[in-house]
This record gives sequence, C-alpha cells and structure tokens, in this order.
Amino acid sequence: MTPAVINVSLAFAFSLLGTLVFRAHLMSTLLCLEGMMLSLFILATITPLNTHSMIMFPIPIIILVFAACEAAVGLALLAKISNTYGSDFVHNLNLLQC
Repeated sequence: MTPAVINVSLAFAFSLLGTLVFRAHLMSTLLCLEGMMLSLFILATITPLNTHSMIMFPIPIIILVFAACEAAVGLALLAKISNTYGSDFVHNLNLLQC
C-alpha cells in the first residue's frame, strides 16, 4: 500500500471514530460524515490511477454526487432542527412524535 492510501484510510477511520464519539451534536456528526465521504472520494480517485482501469473512472463522480446530496439533506435537517428546537443536540429530538 502506498503512503497516500494509508493516509486516506486513516482519515476515514478517524472520521468514523469521530462519528461514533461526537454523537451529541448534529453538526459534529455531519462534519464527520463529510470527512468520510471526502476520504472515500479521494480513495476512489487514487485507485483507478494506480490500476489503470478505465471502468472505474465514473465512480468518483458518482461518489461526489452522493456527497453533495448528503450535504444538502444534512444542512436542511440541521436548519429545520435548529429552528424548531433551538439547538442541534441530538438527545433533544424525539423521533417518535408525528
């Protein structure tokens, strides 16, 4: 494994660890999810360049589209929750209410 792949894998692992540790705030969780998507995007970009595989070239663009959709939905939820409840604490949310 090249040092770049090791660094990106460590970035993904730390983002996953941050998602598990910082669950109290929605904003922290969204930032950690964005870090995970960014590391997956970089890994999906590096892999076809190292393997010279033409079939894998559209995969980073697909991951980038999913990351943009995830960011848009996450920010919309953050704005809605902040306006409704006044904070972004996850434990204040009761998902069983209609």
